[in-house]
Amino acid sequence: MHADLFLYLSIPITSAIVGWITNVVALKMTFYPLEFIGIKPVFGWQGIIPSKAEKMSRISVDLWTTKLIDVKEMFSRIKPESIADEMRPEFDRIAKELMEEVMEDQIPLIWSKTPQHAKQLMYSRMSRDLPLIISDIMQDVKDNIEDVFDLEAMIVKRLTSDKAMMNEIFLKCGAEEFKFIERSGLYFGFAFGLIQMSIWWIFPAWWILPLFGLLVGYGTNWLALKLIFAPIEAKKFLGMTFQGLFIKRQPEVSVEYARILAHDILTFDRIFAAIINGPTKDKFVALIQKHTHKAIDDSMGLGKPMISLFGGQENFQHIKEIASRKVIRELPKSVRPAFDYAEESMDLENVMRTRMLNLNPPEFVGFLRPVFQEDELKLILVGAFLGCAAGVAQLVFVFGGW
Repeated sequence: MHADLFLYLSIPITSAIVGWITNVVALKMTFYPLEFIGIKPVFGWQGIIPSKAEKMSRISVDLWTTKLIDVKEMFSRIKPESIADEMRPEFDRIAKELMEEVMEDQIPLIWSKTPQHAKQLMYSRMSRDLPLIISDIMQDVKDNIEDVFDLEAMIVKRLTSDKAMMNEIFLKCGAEEFKFIERSGLYFGFAFGLIQMSIWWIFPAWWILPLFGLLVGYGTNWLALKLIFAPIEAKKFLGMTFQGLFIKRQPEVSVEYARILAHDILTFDRIFAAIINGPTKDKFVALIQKHTHKAIDDSMGLGKPMISLFGGQENFQHIKEIASRKVIRELPKSVRPAFDYAEESMDLENVMRTRMLNLNPPEFVGFLRPVFQEDELKLILVGAFLGCAAGVAQLVFVFGGW
């Protein structure tokens, strides 16, 4: 009698363990492994989020650009003259190197005979003009930011090349929800197990344990997902207020989400790298060339006719091309001192946090819901399969195959 009682009591306990394990495994399979392991296309697995990194990143970009970020507004906070001021310590060096490189390469004889005071004057004029060049370039960038900066391309490239980063966004922002999913497997599994035990007591058919194992695996995952996001709007029942767990954590999620975006994805160094190396780089290069050519003309001053006479107008144009390339090469290094100022001016973390806090519940749900919407049924079916397998194992090893 005691042995039989132990066997029956083992049913809800086993059901709770199965519920917990299936939920944990389903979550792990959502995010890991980062790369496909197995034999494509038949056998193997890659985490659902990493396997759809490009699609997920595009969904994220769409959310960010429609709800949190306005690129034009973001750059409007940056003052071009302040960028130039931050770069000022570099200008004397750049001016001298630029003029030396251009002249020694293109007109070495003339340059070797040019008096030092004249050279120094040209260095000084170029150094004096560089802040204006940088300021003009930055103003042009601001005015044409949507032409020279592709935010979507930058983010998609970042998240598809670093799948761990994509995982981190969801894992950190949904940390409490994922813990709930894991723990709820125990609670819901135990509750299902009590029902299973009662039915088994009355009707001990061999298929009851595998069937309930399947239901436990399916039901615990399904219930956990529903309770995270539903109800979207707060509802009162029996004097208590019910709302999706994720939605109730909007203030703390907003803080974490904005912090990750501002410090790990939308940093100014990444933005600048995307401008000079991304799909719109040709337009940015054209802006630099326009302003550099004008500055070379101004810096040459009275010496321009002499240079044109001895070097030829075509050669003079080539000089300006060399100067442009020099500025393009130097800019990524020389602009670094301005990164802190630019990030402080854009103030993305505070802006995004405030906007996220002001989202209504249906809008806010969209920031985590896509993780599960992509393959929600697959996750639930994985849980059902594991639960069924556990039910079969319980039937064989605990009840001796009945």
